[in-house]
Amino acid sequence: MFEAAELNRKVSKAEFDALAPSLRVEMVQLQQELRRADFPVIVLFAGVDGAGKSESVNLLNEWMDPRWLVNRAYGHPSDEERERPEFWRYWRDLPAQGHFGLFLSAWYSQPLLDHVHGRIGRAKLDARLQRIVQFERTLADDGAVILKFWMHLNKKAQKKRLEKLEKDPDRHWKITDRDWKHYKLYDKFIGTAERMIMQTSSGRFPWKIVEGSDSRYRAVTVLTTIRDRVREELDRRAAEAKAAANHRPRRRRTDKADAAAEARAVASDSILDSLDLTQAVSRDAYSTQVKKLRARLHAAFRQAQAKDVSSVLVFEGWDAAGKGGAIRRVATALDARAVSVIPVAAPTDEELAHHYLWRFWRHISRAGRFTIYDRSWYGRVLVERVEELASPDAWRRAYREINEFEAELTGHGTNLVKFWLHIDKNEQEQRFLARKATPWKAWKLTDEDWRNRDKWNAYEVAVNEMVERTSTAAAPWTLVEANDKRHARLKVIRTVCESLEKRLKDA
Repeated sequence: MFEAAELNRKVSKAEFDALAPSLRVEMVQLQQELRRADFPVIVLFAGVDGAGKSESVNLLNEWMDPRWLVNRAYGHPSDEERERPEFWRYWRDLPAQGHFGLFLSAWYSQPLLDHVHGRIGRAKLDARLQRIVQFERTLADDGAVILKFWMHLNKKAQKKRLEKLEKDPDRHWKITDRDWKHYKLYDKFIGTAERMIMQTSSGRFPWKIVEGSDSRYRAVTVLTTIRDRVREELDRRAAEAKAAANHRPRRRRTDKADAAAEARAVASDSILDSLDLTQAVSRDAYSTQVKKLRARLHAAFRQAQAKDVSSVLVFEGWDAAGKGGAIRRVATALDARAVSVIPVAAPTDEELAHHYLWRFWRHISRAGRFTIYDRSWYGRVLVERVEELASPDAWRRAYREINEFEAELTGHGTNLVKFWLHIDKNEQEQRFLARKATPWKAWKLTDEDWRNRDKWNAYEVAVNEMVERTSTAAAPWTLVEANDKRHARLKVIRTVCESLEKRLKDA
């Protein structure tokens, strides 16, 4: 695989000096065009120590405007990073639309090193590489352009390069004992790299192997590869936009026909209709049970803190179904210093410039804490689907993306609990009217709540499909009969207790 990168190819100084001015102008112009585009460019640099990874990043920063470059280099995970799923630190650092992200020693580095040093075998290496493929596919499906460079030197050239850098008074600090240890493991390092590249190179985000022995050849290869790929994407999108502008859209079905089709779909087989909404708890029984359950939850929470077990709670449901009240009953049974309640509204401009999961990854808490989402990433397959804020392709692939996201959480040991609070349409209307009549609750009722109510059937279809396609063994949905608030709150607290206690037994 690496033979083509061991041919000792060179670019003379005269050739580089003749090429550099126009190439530099092209890169600057490309960056300015990208600023107006709706996708980011992610550039990863991996490879042999001393092959020019950091020099390539430095050159891009020198030739381009650093205001629209995100530079990230990763070492051993910090305590803060280890306490979260592996990809958290990469999601946090992803560039926004219109920006370049330059990543050194990123998501490929640790699996490669773990295998080289014997910490994991081939099966675990392959599993981690598969998760990387899923991660990159999620980003690419959302429009990101991903370029991956493997900077290569043969063993003889690497030794020569390391010795030269070690003698350089300005750059000797770059060479450490770690680099020489890696050199001694060169053959195993390269064998693992070949396996990694073969499993993670695809048509949309292939690896580019770059010979690193000649700095000018290396620079020209990296720069022109980035230029050509980003130019290709910009031109492709411009052509698609032009074609779309000239295309006359098909006439949509009438709202009446849409509503009828949705009603038939709901009537045919509804998970929500199977719930017994008559379940209720008396005030006295509730008062007794809730005290016991909150004490039980607090005890489990303290054990979870001691064992560094985190919890993520997701609350979805109809408007006025009681999500806020249930969340308060859970949160006040815990320690406020270790609980974050994330109310999710329409995304900000910053959030819209990133993948839709970005804003949720950012809030994943450290070990032993609770993160509670009042609405969540499921907005992609609910409100964004029904209100046509996301394309059909986008919300359909979101089922897979959400399952993979939640697998990252549960695979890290996080206790993930998901609730859908269900009420019937009559109960919702009564609660709306009660809010309207209560001065300190009237602010909760908006015109949007009434508009959403008009699309009840469409939302019920979306909820049924959401539950069917995202209820997994590790992250099942709990459907809560919420016509009676006391019954709903007890069921929520009891479910959190049972889930956390089960997770603690496995910790």
